[in-house]
Amino acid sequence: MNKQQLAAKIWESANQMRSKIEANEYKDYILGFIFYKYLSEQEEKWLHSKSYEAEDIQKYVNENAPDIYSGKSILQQNLGYFISYENLFSTWIQKGVDFSIDDVSVALSAFNRLISPTHKKVFEGIFQTLEVGLSKLGENAKMQSKAASDLIHLIDEIPMNGRQDYDVLGFIYEYLLEKFASNAGKKAGEFYTPHEVSLLMSELIAEHLRGRQEIRIYDPTSGSGSLLINIGKTTAKYLEHANAIRYYAQELKSNTYNLTRMNLVMRGILPDNIITRNGDTLEDDWPYFDESDPAGTYEPLYVDAVVSNPPYSQRWSPDGKENDPRYADYGLAPKAKADYAFLLHDLYHLKPDGMMTIVLPHGVLFRGGEEGKIRRKLIELNHIDAIIGLPANIFFGTGIPTIIIVLRQKRKNTDVLIVDASKGFEKDGKSNRLRASDIRRIVDTVRERKDVEKYSRRVSREEIAQNGYNLNIPRYVDSSERAESYDIYASMFGGIPAEELSNFDAFWQVFPSLKGELFAGDGYLSLKTENVKETIHDNRDVNAFLRTSEVAFADFGAEMDKALIDNALQLSIPKVQEALAADIFRRFEALPLLDAYRAYELFAHHFTEISGDLEMLQSEGMQAVRQVDPNMVIKKRNGKDAEVQEGWKGHVLPFDLVQQVCLPEKLHALQEKREELAEIPGAYEELLENLSEDEKEQISDALNETNDAFVFKNIKVVVKQLQEDKAANAELIRVLKQADAKSAAEKRLKTEIKEAEDALHEETRCVIQALTDEEVRTLLHEKWAAPIETGIEELPKELLGQFTKEIEALSKKYAVTMSALDAEIRETERELAAMLGELTGSEADMAGIEELRKLLGEDIHG
Repeated sequence: MNKQQLAAKIWESANQMRSKIEANEYKDYILGFIFYKYLSEQEEKWLHSKSYEAEDIQKYVNENAPDIYSGKSILQQNLGYFISYENLFSTWIQKGVDFSIDDVSVALSAFNRLISPTHKKVFEGIFQTLEVGLSKLGENAKMQSKAASDLIHLIDEIPMNGRQDYDVLGFIYEYLLEKFASNAGKKAGEFYTPHEVSLLMSELIAEHLRGRQEIRIYDPTSGSGSLLINIGKTTAKYLEHANAIRYYAQELKSNTYNLTRMNLVMRGILPDNIITRNGDTLEDDWPYFDESDPAGTYEPLYVDAVVSNPPYSQRWSPDGKENDPRYADYGLAPKAKADYAFLLHDLYHLKPDGMMTIVLPHGVLFRGGEEGKIRRKLIELNHIDAIIGLPANIFFGTGIPTIIIVLRQKRKNTDVLIVDASKGFEKDGKSNRLRASDIRRIVDTVRERKDVEKYSRRVSREEIAQNGYNLNIPRYVDSSERAESYDIYASMFGGIPAEELSNFDAFWQVFPSLKGELFAGDGYLSLKTENVKETIHDNRDVNAFLRTSEVAFADFGAEMDKALIDNALQLSIPKVQEALAADIFRRFEALPLLDAYRAYELFAHHFTEISGDLEMLQSEGMQAVRQVDPNMVIKKRNGKDAEVQEGWKGHVLPFDLVQQVCLPEKLHALQEKREELAEIPGAYEELLENLSEDEKEQISDALNETNDAFVFKNIKVVVKQLQEDKAANAELIRVLKQADAKSAAEKRLKTEIKEAEDALHEETRCVIQALTDEEVRTLLHEKWAAPIETGIEELPKELLGQFTKEIEALSKKYAVTMSALDAEIRETERELAAMLGELTGSEADMAGIEELRKLLGEDIHG
C-alpha cells in the first residue's frame, strides 16, 4: 500500500487501541515508539554497512562487550547514541509473548544514559514523556504490556530502510500529528500548525531563499517542528545539498519540545544541523551558549528565515525589558498580549536580507496603545511586506480568523501588499481547510505583488498613515459579495438595464457577437431569443472559444506521460510537479475567462495519488505495476475480528481501471446482467400495483402479511389451487406465473453474476501480471493523466453553463413588471369578490362574506 493508505490504516488502528486515553496524551506514546523504532533501525542499518552480521549484533552490541568488539563507542561517535541488542525495537518484536512493559522502561533509561556527550542537546530527555506516561497504558503491568505490544506491532508495519522511507515515515508522522490534533481540541494549538498553513508559509519563504549556498531557518515556538520541516523541504528543491540547511528551534513545553526534536531527526537531518532549546522564548533568548563552556559556545543567532505560529494574545512580563535589543527601537507589547513581543523577537533574529512569516490574530492590525505605536514604527521603518487574511476556523483548537504577516529587515518596496484570502477554503468537517489552489493563489499574489479586485491591493505608506496606521484589511480590500440590486425603472416598466449587462463585459469582449444575438435595444434592452441556452451554444465566438480551449490542452496528456511515465524511476517528484503546474498556468495565459487555479486544484488533487505511485515505483521498480496483493478485510471469526483474504487488488493499478481498459467487453456483459437484475424488483412492484385489493386477497397465501411483496415459495401451490378452481381468475394465474418466472430469473442472474465477477476478477489478476510495457504505459496514462485531462476539458463547459444560468436569471428578473403584477392582483381580487357574491350560507356566514367583499371592494375601488 502507498504511504497515504498505510498512514490511514495506522491511524485507524491506533485510534481504536487508545481506548479511554486522551488523544493529546496518546500521541506522545505512539509517536515516541515510532521514534524509538526509527533510531533502532538506523543503528542496525549502520552496523550492517560496517559488515556486522545478525549474530555479531547479538553478541557484541551490548554494554559489556570488550571495547575491541563493542560497537558502543563508534555508534555514539557516528550516530550520537547507542542501543544495545537486547533493547532494539526488532528484539522487542522477536520476544513475542515474552515482551513486557519493563523491556521498554529499561531500554528508555539505558538510552538516556548512553547518549554521546556531543549529542545531548539533540537526544537528552527525548523519551521523557513516553517514559513517564507508560503507566497510563493500563491499570497493571499485564495490561500495560498488552497495550505496548499492540502498539509496537502496529508501528512495525512502517518501513524505515528503503530509499523512499524517510518520506514515508515523515508523511505518516505528520499524518498522525494532524489526526491527533483534530481530536485534541484546544490542546492542539500547543503542538500543531495545520499542514496547509505550514505549506503556505514555507512557499512564501522558499522563493526568497533561492540561490543561497547555506541557509539558517528558525522557529521560536516550534511545536511539532512541522513549520521548520516544511520550509526545509520546500527550500531544498532549490539547493544542491539538503544538508546546507541548519534548523534552529525553541519550545517552552517539554513534551512538545520532544516532538520537535523527534520530527527533525526522523527526516534524516544531520544531528549537527539541529539546534534546539527547551525554554521560554521571550524570557530566555539566544545568543546560545552551553553553560559548561559559555565562551567557547557563544553564538549570536541571525538567520535567513524565521517562521512562527506563537500562542495568540498570551500574557507575558515586559518588566525590565526596555533596553532589550529586540524591543528597544519599537517599544514593549502590553502585558495582556504578547503578540508583538513574538513578532519583534522574530524580526530581531533576521539577517539584513532575511524574511519572516508569523501567524497572529487580526487584533494586531488595529489595536491601539503600545501595539499601535509598535505597528507605526514597523511601517515607518518599512519592515511590513505583506498581510494575508486567512479564513476563520482554520486552526485546531480555535475558530478565530487569523493573519500571516510577512516582514523583512530590508526591502525595495515601500508599500504594503494586503491580501484578503478569507474566502478561499473548503469545508472539512467542522473546520475549514486551505486548498492547494488557495495556497498557490496567495503565493503567486505575494510573489508578484499583484493588485486583484476584491482580493489584494498594494497600499502606500501615505495611505496607511492617513488611516492612522490602522492596517485592518477591510479598510483596503473589500472582498464582500456584490449585493443584489433592482433597477426601479425596469421593475416598473420592464427591460434589462444596460448597467446590469455590463457585469458581463468580460464575456462580451471574448464573445463580441453574442450580446447582439441575445439582446436588442439600448439603455433598457429586450431579450431577442426564446432559448438563451441554444443561442449561446450556437454562437460562433463561443464555439471558437471552446475550440481554442481544446487546442490549448490537446497535447497536455502526452506531455504528462513524457514527464511522469517515461522517466518514472529517476525523476524528482517535486520538480516535475512544479514543472507540470507551471505548464498549466502557461497554457491558460491564452484562455481568458477561465480560472487557471481551478485547473491547478484538479491537478494538485490528482497528483497526491500520482506522487504516492511514483514513490512506490522508485522504491520497488516498474515491475510493481504488474504486482497484485492479497485483498485483506476484517471479518468476524468465532466472535472476534480476524483479517482474512478476499480476492486480490492491484499494487498500483485498480482492478476496475484494468477492466475498463483491457476487458471492456466482458465488463460490459457483466454490467448488462447487473442492470437486468436491478430491474426485477421494479417488475414485482408493477405486477402488484396492477392488482386490486380483492385480487390480492384471493392470492393472499402467495403474499406477505401486508400484501406488498410475493412469498415465492408459496406461488406454485397457489397457482395449482387456482387452476383447479374453474371460477378462478386467469389473470391472477398469469401474474403469479410471471412473478415466479421473475424469481427464477433473479436466482439465475445472481448465480451468473457471481460466476462472471469471479471469472473477471481472476482474469484481471492474470492480465495485470502479464502486462506488456505498452499496456503499462496506457494504464498509467489512464490512471494519472486522463482524469486531469477530463477535468480541464470540463472547465470551459462549466463556465458557459454558469454564464447561461446567470443570463437566464437576468432575463427573468424584470420579465414581470410591478404594474403588471399589480394589475394581476387587482384582477384576482375582482374575480374573488364576484365568486363570493355567489355563495350562500347561514346569516353569520353571509355577514362575514359581506365584510370580506367590502374589504376587497375598498382595495379595488379605493
